[in-house]
Amino acid sequence: MSDTSPLRRLHRVQELDLNLDRLRDEEGNISPELRDARAEQERLNNELEDTEITLEGVEKNIRRTELDLSSIREQVGRAREEQEKNAFDARAQSQYGSRIQMLSERADELEEDLAPLREQQQALMARAADLRSQHRALRPSLGALEEQDETRVQGLRDQGEADRQERAQLAGNLDARTIREYDMIRRAKKGLGVVEIKAGRCSGCNVNLPVNVQQKAAQGKLPPVKCPSCGRFLIRLDLA
Repeated sequence: MSDTSPLRRLHRVQELDLNLDRLRDEEGNISPELRDARAEQERLNNELEDTEITLEGVEKNIRRTELDLSSIREQVGRAREEQEKNAFDARAQSQYGSRIQMLSERADELEEDLAPLREQQQALMARAADLRSQHRALRPSLGALEEQDETRVQGLRDQGEADRQERAQLAGNLDARTIREYDMIRRAKKGLGVVEIKAGRCSGCNVNLPVNVQQKAAQGKLPPVKCPSCGRFLIRLDLA
């Protein structure tokens, strides 16, 4: 069987595919430094988001409490005005006095509630500012690492360009149906669509092949002979 036989060309296609697979896998092998920097960026982003959400809730509570406090103070002011205008006896004075005291006590409670909320607001604002500062400080080093990784990935893609061109040329000269079936088998069988017969066995699944299957596969003709066990295309590479 000559090196230009269709099945040997298909086997060469698989060699190219496996090398391209390896290059694609290497693309995902980012450096530990870049992985750590990305993780740190994600941590900062998540913590900043959580801090801002908490801060938004605290500020909402502050606004609500301040509105309640403003309303109570207005009620105290109106009650005092009414007391001056309408409280002509001790009983009326006492009634207005009780209401004013009750409202004043409520105002004091709201003031007390505001103090820790404002402290929490200041702490959260400071934390958010610190996280943004850390994020800004991380950008230059992360950007440099990302640029280095882009260069690395582009280098791997450049390495595979010759293989892609050779594959396209080989596949273009093969039967389209055979190429489609090979691609389907390769996807289903962990990257191997064509396997060699070695010592009478399928090197893909190690099953012992019947003699007639070996003899037919040795002819190297299309459509390719399939392993009766794993369904991969079979080839004999030890023949001249």
